[in-house]
Amino acid sequence: MKTWIILLFTGLLAACASQPGQKISHLQLHDQGFGPASTSIRADEVMALSKEMHAYVKNEIAIQMRGKSPQKALFDALSTKGQIRLEYDAEITRNAAQAFSARSGNCLSLVLMTAALAKELGMEVQYQNILMDESWSRSNDIYFAAGHVNIVLGSKSGFRHFTQEYSQSMVIDFLPPREIRGQRADLIREATVIAMYFNNRAAESLAQHQVDDAYWFARAALTSDPDFVAAYNTLGVIYRQHGDLALSESVFKQILGKEAENTMALSNLVEVLRKTDRQTEAQVYATKLASLQPNAPFHFFNLGLAAMDRGEYAKAKALFKREIKRDPNYDEFHLWLALAHLKLGETSDAVEELTLAQANSTTRKAENLYASKLERIKAAYH
Repeated sequence: MKTWIILLFTGLLAACASQPGQKISHLQLHDQGFGPASTSIRADEVMALSKEMHAYVKNEIAIQMRGKSPQKALFDALSTKGQIRLEYDAEITRNAAQAFSARSGNCLSLVLMTAALAKELGMEVQYQNILMDESWSRSNDIYFAAGHVNIVLGSKSGFRHFTQEYSQSMVIDFLPPREIRGQRADLIREATVIAMYFNNRAAESLAQHQVDDAYWFARAALTSDPDFVAAYNTLGVIYRQHGDLALSESVFKQILGKEAENTMALSNLVEVLRKTDRQTEAQVYATKLASLQPNAPFHFFNLGLAAMDRGEYAKAKALFKREIKRDPNYDEFHLWLALAHLKLGETSDAVEELTLAQANSTTRKAENLYASKLERIKAAYH
């Protein structure tokens, strides 16, 4: 049983702000059990402008505002070649100043940067959680669920619950329009967006085995928005990784007390109960989980990996294709399908899948890796 953790990352965000009156009753913090964080963790730093950003607003965007609206001036700065060149890079979640300095970031980082610049220009901003099908990724034994967030610039009176109803406002999104067209959007509070940032950093720290940092980031997420259920799930996973199994169990059960069909909390709780040798209780939750989620994300992929280990390459190919049918945009699925094709001598198919892996990669590191593999295959077989 793998560990499941939600990563609000970005393209990546899932879960709206909780409704009033549905708060999880008891947040169980355990500060004394963790060492100090290795980095500064402050909410006021998430959207703080750097000196470079202040200068850019004053010397570049403000000048453009003489002939166009603030929204258009900022949009042009974000999209016009020769000004801010944004590159999508999902390896880490940067704060606003870091994203501006690097001129890249995942969608949450780019939203934070855009919001910081917009507010410096005197604009009103709102944030939208785009209700898309979940996509998944993994790092070692931790699995991450991904969603998406974008930003709306305009006046408060212009906001409605759906994108097409905005009048005097502008939506800025860092995904191609075809990927969000027709998707429903829910407004979320800035406190929730900041909680998402801290939750991302917690998940990223956990993936790097930096458990102390992960705890303090998750704590900051819940301090920012105590109703943000995803951060409770992250906290529960952190407790589990730290060996605090009773605390972990309590957190997951509190989530289920609020959201009885939360599949991540169910999966994580099953793992904790099995680890404490309570198989009968674990099976009760496992049965419920199976009814809600007959095939977990990565189910066919993991079966495909096992088939590859056994040398059953045709079977592995079929299983990888089933996983890709569920989620066609995850690069690792295409990579392993390419490897299965290579083992079967299907070189042109392998090149096609590696090209798709490269196109769907979310970090420069992965993109360079796939490019290198493609060059080697083409050199060897052509």
